[in-house]
Parts: sequence; structure tokens; C-alpha cells
Amino acid sequence: MAPLATSGEPEPSDSLRTFGAVLKTFRERAGLTQEQLAPLLGYAPPTVAAVEQGRRLPQRDFIDKAEEVLDAFGTLRAAARHLSRRPGLAAWFREWARLEEEALNLWTYECRVIPGLLQSEGYARAVFEDDIPAPSDAEVEERVAARLKRQKLLLERPNTGYSFIIEESLFLRETGTAQVSREVITHILRASALRNVDVQVMPLRRPRHAGLSGPLQLLETAENRWLAYTEGQFNGHLNTDPKQVGTMLHRYAKMRSQALTPEDSVSLLERLRGDP
Repeated sequence: MAPLATSGEPEPSDSLRTFGAVLKTFRERAGLTQEQLAPLLGYAPPTVAAVEQGRRLPQRDFIDKAEEVLDAFGTLRAAARHLSRRPGLAAWFREWARLEEEALNLWTYECRVIPGLLQSEGYARAVFEDDIPAPSDAEVEERVAARLKRQKLLLERPNTGYSFIIEESLFLRETGTAQVSREVITHILRASALRNVDVQVMPLRRPRHAGLSGPLQLLETAENRWLAYTEGQFNGHLNTDPKQVGTMLHRYAKMRSQALTPEDSVSLLERLRGDP
């Protein structure tokens, strides 16, 4: 599951702070205040201030106009290429989300909630609406939109191998409503029909289980390097230690042998959906 941004204003990233510092430097070089620069860019002064402080992702026209108005020698456009804020995603997850976009393989085991890349819109909305503290309607919509946007990876990267192992209990919980549960099963079955996607269900009764240490995600980079990602209540951890990543790869491989096959998983999901 992709973590949620816990407020409407996600944490600043290093790249946003850097861009803001560069913008401020060129503004001061031009002898302009934030209030003077803002109308030249077509934005309000608070927006300029938020960008300079690394609290807001600048839009493309903001960058282009600032580049022109401040005669920045292409520096602002160059700095903008490294911006990493993604609305709707928690700060700690952004680097992993970036890595997902270039992965050769992406493997996910979940025992808490349906993985974000497989959630239907209704399921994602139910998850976000139950968050504590309760988000605003606008925040829910932003998070749902971010989640659905990430799911395009399954179609846009047909050469990436996606593997998911999901606990059967997650389907029996009926998160949202029984109808939402049926809809997410249909959504997952459609995804599992893609040639590059394998979905396996871990049955309720499984005396030997290699995943008792909790959820995990594994990713193979374009350089054939494996990385791992794990989450806690309020943070996430990108693990690059070869020994620890190797252990998690071993655990995942064991779970693939313990879970139902993709074919048997499809049959189980169809039964859980209520198919005759």
C-alpha cells in the first residue's frame, strides 16, 4: 500500500528546498521582493513564498515565467528536473514511487490492506476516509487521484514484472462495504489477466508462513540491483543493505511457494466474489 500524505501540505523534499533557494537567489539578484515578482509571474505573493520555502511544487508555467523574468540562464529549468514532490503521497514514499517507475520487477506482499497498485477507486476511497485524523474531502480526492495515477504503471510498463501476494483475510474483511469488496476483487482479476502481473492469494489456513514479519516490497532496478521497502505507522524505510534485502528476497520466494498458484488464486477470488 502506498502511504498517505497526512495533511494537505506534504513535507518539503530536498529537491523542493533546493529549487526554492535557487529561485530566491535569482529574485534577489534581480532586486525584486516576493510581492514584486508575483504579478510578473501571474501568481500571488503567498505562492512565491511557498515555492521559495520548499512547501509547494511549482507549476510548469511558473518555472518557465520565472526563468524568463529572472533571466536565470536555464538554471531554474535544470533545477526543476529534480523536483520530487508528488501530491497525495507521503514524503517518505516519494523516492520509492520514483523507483517504481523504472523498475524491472516489483514484488509486493500485504497482510493489512489491498496493495495500492491493485485498489479499486471505491476501495481506495474507503481506506482514506477511515484514516485518523480524518482528512478533508479535498484531501481524500487528492489521495485517490494519486493512487489511481500510480496504477497506470501496470499498463504503461508491460516489460516490468509485477508480483503480488495478498492475504485471503483482506477480502473477507469487506473494507468499505460488501459491494466495495466485490468491486476490488473484479479490479484485481482484471489486473491479473495482464501478462506481466501475477496475483497470488495466501490462504487463511497456512501452518507454515514465511511472511510473519510483516508486509514488504521488493524492487529490481534498471541496474539489476534489488531494493526493499517496509512501512511503520508514521514512516517508511528504503532498505539498500544487500544482506537484509537478500533475506527478504528469500522470504518472498518462500511465500510464493506457500501461496496459492495464480490460477488457483483466480478461482478463489471468483468464489469470494460470489460467482456461481
